[in-house]
Amino acid sequence: MAQKIYRAQDRGHANFGWLDAKYSFSFNRWYDPERVNFGLLRVLNDDTIAGGAGFGKHPHENMEIVTIPLQGALEHEDNTGHSEVLRPGDVQIMSAGRGIIHSEFNHLEDEETKLFQIWIFPEKTDIDPRYDQKKFEETARRNKWQLLVSPEKGNGALWINQQARIWRGRFSAGRTVALQRAETKAGVFLMVIAGSITLGDETLDRRDAVGIDEQILPELQINETSDLLLIEVPMR
Repeated sequence: MAQKIYRAQDRGHANFGWLDAKYSFSFNRWYDPERVNFGLLRVLNDDTIAGGAGFGKHPHENMEIVTIPLQGALEHEDNTGHSEVLRPGDVQIMSAGRGIIHSEFNHLEDEETKLFQIWIFPEKTDIDPRYDQKKFEETARRNKWQLLVSPEKGNGALWINQQARIWRGRFSAGRTVALQRAETKAGVFLMVIAGSITLGDETLDRRDAVGIDEQILPELQINETSDLLLIEVPMR
């Protein structure tokens, strides 16, 4: 695979009333053998949670879990003693390690909360469970890539237990943008959160995505102001 387009309308979909979820990769009861993972990226869920509703206490283990709120407020609680409310601009990461139990609820009673949840296979298994979060200013990603998650410490990003990185950028119409990658052998998965871009002969609109596993990364043409999410992961 060099490039693979993931159209928004082709994602898995489940609506439980309180939760409306779109799945980029096989999840829950939706299974597509052509969409199980992209390298070590296992899950990219696009969740809308109704007011006051949410996920009760449930366990995870040996997974790096990143949550990016897009709208509303997400109330988090876990058995490591953390109780937080996440809002747009915040990013949360958990190393589930040998086991963590947590819950996630819409903190608002009369407004939907929207978020991305990303699962990446860990580099080391059975580590101590770990929680961290940080607020990232929108102004710091205007017309440039803002590093949110990184395996290196001390660079302002949240640390992840894997050779993976997550960037976000908001780019103005008319720009040509180079994709970001630190490891030349890694793959990159790009999702258009909002806006429209052109990649080669393909136009990608809101929630469209592309997985790229090739030595030389293509450039993007920004058709309209676009909010982009870029995930770099080992391919094996």
